[in-house]
Amino acid sequence: METKSLHDIGRLLIACPDRPGIVAAISQFLFTHHCNITESSQHSTNPSGGAFFIRMAFHLPDLKLHESTLRAAFQPIAKRFRMKWRLAHAVPFKRLAVFVSKADHALLELLMRVRAGDLQAEIAMVVSNHPDLADTAATWGIAFHHISVADKPSAERKQLALVREGIDTIVLARYMQILSPTFLSRCPCPVINIHHSFLPAFVGANPYAQAYARGVKLTGATAHYVTADLDAGPIIVQDVQPVDHRHNIESLKQTGRYIERVVLAQAVALHVEDRVLVYDDPESASHRTIVFK
Repeated sequence: METKSLHDIGRLLIACPDRPGIVAAISQFLFTHHCNITESSQHSTNPSGGAFFIRMAFHLPDLKLHESTLRAAFQPIAKRFRMKWRLAHAVPFKRLAVFVSKADHALLELLMRVRAGDLQAEIAMVVSNHPDLADTAATWGIAFHHISVADKPSAERKQLALVREGIDTIVLARYMQILSPTFLSRCPCPVINIHHSFLPAFVGANPYAQAYARGVKLTGATAHYVTADLDAGPIIVQDVQPVDHRHNIESLKQTGRYIERVVLAQAVALHVEDRVLVYDDPESASHRTIVFK
């Protein structure tokens, strides 16, 4: 756990070809610059020629003051090990734009976790294609933007204008619209979606009806990053609940609402704490995630 003042906590996230000496080089670098490692997680896809991933959290008093020095000093190490890397700060918290339609359960879960201190993020705004949740946002003191999607290109331009300034992540909390490839190509930040199904099963609309028709014995939810390929982005968190022959479509939806809100909140928490690394997997020719819990 990162128990020091979050204002002085930095996070190094690194991906590179695996070889001996990577951890030693990073640790020595942090020691040399008076950083105290508070958390470290790593993974290798194959120690003989695979890919190596690591997340190191460290404490350094007045981190912001020393950031430029750290970045410059780390460049030779990054070059030597062919690293893709970034240095993230625990504070300020990432600012979220939550997109919703009419359902409120996923939004409320995020709001409650932020208030309880369990989600290290700030919900900066709620954006919706319906006015239904305006009072909910107002109750929590959060800006609400109703943007009709009757003219979708116009709507997406308005949405992009909202998120271009100071938004770190868009969260689709049961936003029942498909973001266009144009929107995604112009979006300045990652987008996380909750799909009310255990992907890759039951992609697209009405997954509960699809699941019921198949007589499933498990129902689930999947939180993933959004890409131009429908419901095919890198998966962050999944979970399931058992069901049986007594369930109908409505009771499947009721069970699903619980899983949806928990899975989405877990995924957002992992993302804002910089615990998710996305990489290109050459074996599957797809984007996958490394999730350091």
